[in-house]
Amino acid sequence: MGTLTSYSFMPVNSEFHSNPVRLAFKERIQFPNSSSSSCFFSTHRLKFGKRVNFYRFKCFNGDSKNDDVDGVEGENGVNVSNSKESSNTATTTTTTTTLPEAEQKRESGFNSEKSTPTSTSPRSSLSSLGPTYNNFQVDSFKLMELLGPEKIDPADVKLIKDKLFGYSTFWVTKEEPFGDLGEGILFLGNLRGKREDVFSRLQNLLVEISGDKYNLFMVEEPNSDSPDPRGGPRVSFGLLRKEVSEPGPTTLWQYVISLLLFLLTIGSSVELGIASQINRLPPEVVKYFTDPDSVDAPDMELLFPFVEAALPLAYGVLGVLLFHEVGHFLAAFPKQVKLSIPFFIPNITLGSFGAITQFKSILPDRSTKVDISLAGPFAGAVLSFSMFAVGLLLSSNPDVAGDLVQVPSLLFQGSLLLGLISRATLGYAALHAATVSIHPLVIAGWCGLTIQAFNMLPVGCLDGGRAVQGAFGKNALVGFGLTTYTMLGLGVLGGPLSLPWGLYVILCQRTPEKPCLNDVSEVGTWRKTVVVIATFLVVLTLLPVWDELAEELGIGLVNSF
Repeated sequence: MGTLTSYSFMPVNSEFHSNPVRLAFKERIQFPNSSSSSCFFSTHRLKFGKRVNFYRFKCFNGDSKNDDVDGVEGENGVNVSNSKESSNTATTTTTTTTLPEAEQKRESGFNSEKSTPTSTSPRSSLSSLGPTYNNFQVDSFKLMELLGPEKIDPADVKLIKDKLFGYSTFWVTKEEPFGDLGEGILFLGNLRGKREDVFSRLQNLLVEISGDKYNLFMVEEPNSDSPDPRGGPRVSFGLLRKEVSEPGPTTLWQYVISLLLFLLTIGSSVELGIASQINRLPPEVVKYFTDPDSVDAPDMELLFPFVEAALPLAYGVLGVLLFHEVGHFLAAFPKQVKLSIPFFIPNITLGSFGAITQFKSILPDRSTKVDISLAGPFAGAVLSFSMFAVGLLLSSNPDVAGDLVQVPSLLFQGSLLLGLISRATLGYAALHAATVSIHPLVIAGWCGLTIQAFNMLPVGCLDGGRAVQGAFGKNALVGFGLTTYTMLGLGVLGGPLSLPWGLYVILCQRTPEKPCLNDVSEVGTWRKTVVVIATFLVVLTLLPVWDELAEELGIGLVNSF
């Protein structure tokens, strides 16, 4: 879709003294011959990967009619110009009068709050136009047509309707706009066969009719009062141009931003490794980062000796992130689904919040959406849990005592599931103390599992949101999303990380994923079961342990401070 970067309008004299537009466009303009006419010239710039200028002339005359002249200027000059009347030469016209009273009354509702610029305004010269300037209005519908994506050719709509649909496939009874801006056509009607078989036949027939020009979507019929007699929801078929419906390619700036974010994520992962050695850091450094009254920054060169010891933990966190993305790509490759480069989100508490990975092609069906969405968190969780389990076993091994780090026992209250596993492995005595000696792999695995759990929350475009939308539909995602936002807002999930994570989701990942080509067919029972189990494990991982339960389970020394 294009982006409107500028829009302006001004009164013009039809004598082109400075040739304000291309000569080819100038020759296509005819102004009203009436001496009581007023014309305005408007320009706006639209970007579709390259610069495109639109010109619009709107003229009013005393005969209660107006003439519009539209033009488009691209990289190489004027490409399109339309007018109600045209001639080979432009007619000289001088703006001398205003709109008639009837015309003013017709437009008064739209312009009732506009006022004539004062003499101190930079456009004070327009005040002489009086009601003409006040009653000028932008044709918003025409503007949206110019700025929005290209709509389907009506001739193609008629051809496709006549040759694509029929008695044996889908009998069309109604047509409605389709797409975010109504740039497509939605065909409503009655299905005449098994929906998967009909959809496959229609897709093949569409290629024969129009080539590789359009994408056909099978979606649930909006505002349907009854289900399909054959079972399941009633379906409709949406038609969109390929260049409108398919995601655009990755740009050079996106590659640059992705690289910068990855470098920042490396830095935040190393910082996490340094912070894990808090019992070894110089006292002035610890005081600066833990005492809110400390204002004198210590010499950061004191941290350099601890960077090498922080690298294993940083490698663990980065390894989890890369495994997560590899899982997505391995699941997408057999389905011929293209993915964007990952945009890693640095975070000093966990090392990273994960990455934003976009679909760069339309998904064929909801099963593919579920498979690709679950593959990333599953791969990351397998590596994270492996490190977490190995780290717990090494924490009780005296041969690696020199590699252990001291962490507050309250850390294990951050997750009910991980706290119970730690309690079962390390024992009551180890966790019922002020500090606990653990291997750095425990921290890397803990952070990795927390990252996977956050990304599996059923909201927006997160992996969990995509999985829920694919398994249960968009309406189910709305309910899951509202519940998730509420729990994050109350701090029920994620503890102190709930607020920054919630803001991140709202700013970057709140929009649900776009529909698949086949957005109706069910994904099967086992996929739904996996999504439900994964969501349940996510809640257990992100659910903090309150003091009373922690004391009863022996997770952390509650009264140590």
